[in-house]
Amino acid sequence: MVLFGLFGLLPGSLIGGAMGISAAGMLFGLPLESGLLPRMIVLGSMLLGVMVSGIVITTAASSIGWFVGQAMSMTVHNSSAAAERR
Repeated sequence: MVLFGLFGLLPGSLIGGAMGISAAGMLFGLPLESGLLPRMIVLGSMLLGVMVSGIVITTAASSIGWFVGQAMSMTVHNSSAAAERR
């Protein structure tokens, strides 16, 4: 959870918010007014940024776990096969 907070939540909301401000600025002009629709666009893009970073972190962590598991199983199978040959 701490890793997601540091590497997912903060950068995801920051980058998503910047994209939302840019998109709302294209639609409504800069500087943005404090209307409801520009705020909803920024909120939606921030949520999208956090969700994408969560998906990336989950995929990366599960892939690393799978690779470590495969490496460990190859080591265990090789040492047990060598013991059977003796």
